[in-house]
Amino acid sequence: MANVMVLAVLALFACSPSLNWREVRHAEARYVVLLPAKPASHARTVALGEVKVEMQMTAAEVDDMNFAVATARIDDEALRNNALGVMQQAMVKNIGGNLKQQKTLTLRDGTTATEIEAIGKLPTGQTMRLFARFAMKAPRVYQAVAIGPQDKLSAEIAETFLASFVLQ
Repeated sequence: MANVMVLAVLALFACSPSLNWREVRHAEARYVVLLPAKPASHARTVALGEVKVEMQMTAAEVDDMNFAVATARIDDEALRNNALGVMQQAMVKNIGGNLKQQKTLTLRDGTTATEIEAIGKLPTGQTMRLFARFAMKAPRVYQAVAIGPQDKLSAEIAETFLASFVLQ
């Protein structure tokens, strides 16, 4: 029985992409996260409900899987609350998806976050899987997102990324 389990674990790792996890810190937005490859960062103006903001994103891609943390400063609390909902809806819509699971959890620093899992199909017909956490800590909103083909992005890979996301 032990030999069968060892073989199963070896087979699982043989099929997994090469993930080179590294800690990334964002001093201005005050978060730390593990990303599976060298990240790229950029900023752009986006509309989050009633407000236009500069969204900063740090992301990495490995084997058609994308891992990203996006954050924006929104000084008004009511607008921050609304922006979180807009961010969540936009991510699910990006994959033409439907929520499979949604729960509330507490991040390591005590911040309350919403975690979702969604499944969707791209116009190409490829089935995509999305795992994400959405949180706010004044004056910012945050989204940590893992997205990729359903047959590549496992819950374990997504959890490594999402569990590492810590606000400071």
